[in-house]
Amino acid sequence: MARRQIPVIVLAGFLGSGKTTLLNHLLSTSGGTRIGAVVNDFGSIEIDAMSVAGQVDSMVSLGNGCLCCAVDSSELDGFLDRLARPAARIDVIVVEASGLAEPQEIIRMILASENKNIVYGGLVEVVDAAEFDRTRARHPELDRHIGIADLVVLNKADRVQDAARASLEDRLTELAPGTPVVPASYGRVDPELLFDCKPREDHVEAIRQLSFEDLCHEEDGDGHADHLHAAYQSVEFVSDEPMHPRRLMDFLDARPAGLYRIKGFVHFGVGGHRDKFSLHAVGDFLRFYRSPWARSEPRATQLVMIGNGIDAQALSEGLDACRWGHLPAEAGEGPQDADSMWGVLRYAQS
Repeated sequence: MARRQIPVIVLAGFLGSGKTTLLNHLLSTSGGTRIGAVVNDFGSIEIDAMSVAGQVDSMVSLGNGCLCCAVDSSELDGFLDRLARPAARIDVIVVEASGLAEPQEIIRMILASENKNIVYGGLVEVVDAAEFDRTRARHPELDRHIGIADLVVLNKADRVQDAARASLEDRLTELAPGTPVVPASYGRVDPELLFDCKPREDHVEAIRQLSFEDLCHEEDGDGHADHLHAAYQSVEFVSDEPMHPRRLMDFLDARPAGLYRIKGFVHFGVGGHRDKFSLHAVGDFLRFYRSPWARSEPRATQLVMIGNGIDAQALSEGLDACRWGHLPAEAGEGPQDADSMWGVLRYAQS
């Protein structure tokens, strides 16, 4: 079975947009997820080991299972190799770009990496709501950065009026058609929007008392407005019937505006390809991972789609139409037709 690749997420934004605040938030709310953070400087990362602040070629444990590295761009590939080693047990890597860095160059480095343990996980562009016009005037390249982003975080949204925020969201949508725009304050973006979180051991229990940590987490935000569903929508799809590979690929190739992530498992049941396929899509990026079904595991497709301003009913109906039993009779094609898997296998990790 191929080892699941570690997603590498690029966190970009101009000086003062709130990238480090957002990264600190991710690190502090990681739960059981081990994050490898790659930053240009430790100075603003809220860790105890400040003796390494500003040093290059250094790595420090943050005490919660996460690791943090201080690097310059020429050393990025080496640190990705170190963080992706199985011994590090890292689940996701977040690369915080310098405030004046060119995110395209970092993305190219990740895509060009020969490390088979990592995979590009998308570009998150952080925008300062209060300083957007001034930042855009100083840095016209901001439009291009927003245009290639897989997710735009409109940070410091609490510093502008509702009408101004709505206008900003419209402008960002024009600059990045189809890309979700998520308003945030103090960098509080739910980690589940960026990567899969492992539950802490005390969260696995079906019934438990509310812990002190949970109470602090609730009080830290603004109540209901900080909850996951307040920022974006999550749509679930389950099918006991196998999915048609070509129809599913057509659906994925034409996924609608605002749909940021798709994750889960797909059951094709086609010819010699009866394995479970894990599906990971972020922005325009798509990857399948093949693995065997557990002995008692039901053969089923289970997908979660996450986005902003998406039509839940249309998504469900679109996936319904991808099931073998919902297709019109197609001459010479059935579940035994292994050729129908070619489109899927193009995106499958070998």
